[in-house]
Order: sequence, then C-alpha cells, then structure tokens
Amino acid sequence: MVHVTKKKGVAGSTNSTAEVLLVHDVEHLGKRGEIVRVKPGYARNYLLPHGLATVATDENKRMVELHREKLKAIEASRVRDLSKLADAVSKYSATIEANATADNALYGSVGAKDISDALKAGGHKIEPEHVRLEGPIRELGMYTIKLKLHEKVQTEVKVWVVPSATGA
Repeated sequence: MVHVTKKKGVAGSTNSTAEVLLVHDVEHLGKRGEIVRVKPGYARNYLLPHGLATVATDENKRMVELHREKLKAIEASRVRDLSKLADAVSKYSATIEANATADNALYGSVGAKDISDALKAGGHKIEPEHVRLEGPIRELGMYTIKLKLHEKVQTEVKVWVVPSATGA
C-alpha cells in the first residue's frame, strides 16, 4: 500500500503525492536511502515494480537511519586508519633506483606506480591513485610527493631518485 497525501489545490486536479524510500539511485529523483514524494501512479507503476523504491514506513525509515549510522562509523574508522597510515608515511623516505645519464637525466621516468611500489616495499599500503604528481620525474634528486589517501587525509612523502648500482 502506498501512502498518499492529499494537498489542497484546484478542484478536479490530482495534487496527491506518495512517500517512497529509494532503494537505488534514481536519476532526477534522488539517491539511495532518501525519502521522496512522487505521484502515486509513478510509485505504483514504475518505482515499486522495478524495485527502485519501497513504501516509506516508519520501520523502513528506522532501518535506513540505523544503516546510515553504521556507514558513518565505518567511514570514521577508515579515516582514522588512513590518518595513521599518513602519519607513518610522512616520516618515511623512499629510495628509487633508476638508470641515468652522467648529467643526472633519467633514461625513462619515475611515475606514480614506481613511487607506490617503493612505498609498498617499505611496508606502506599506498596505491598509485593516491600519488599526486604534477608530471613524471625525469631527473635524479630528492622530491616531496603529495599523497591523497581520502578527501580528509592528505600527506607528503620524501622520495629519493638515485642512480642504479648497475649503471647505464
């Protein structure tokens, strides 16, 4: 049963709405977990049969609120863990060996994957998408690389690019 609310309006018009809880994101309507008001026919003929929404009962509203609280707790825990990782990485210095010419120019370049691999070798779980480079590193030297682990967690790491022991 869809809960229908009659609004005062023009006589003969159908100004009634149904309150539904979205189960999936619906374009131009809302995101999953939101309670929206729609025309009863839209709810009855499209949203409910396609499994995009359910009737917004008090029990369903409570369940959604409990789920949101759990998600917030999980996200807070994840941010705390990433903050600890960021703190550890900021105190770490990675060394990457690369083939270089006599005038310190690299034959190739050092990119986000190389930096990620060096940090993983040091025991830090940093993925290439966390590394924020303005461009590939093409010379030997020390670089301060920005890392963005989460919207709320950012840090920097020192990366040394040194000539490889085997030479070029």
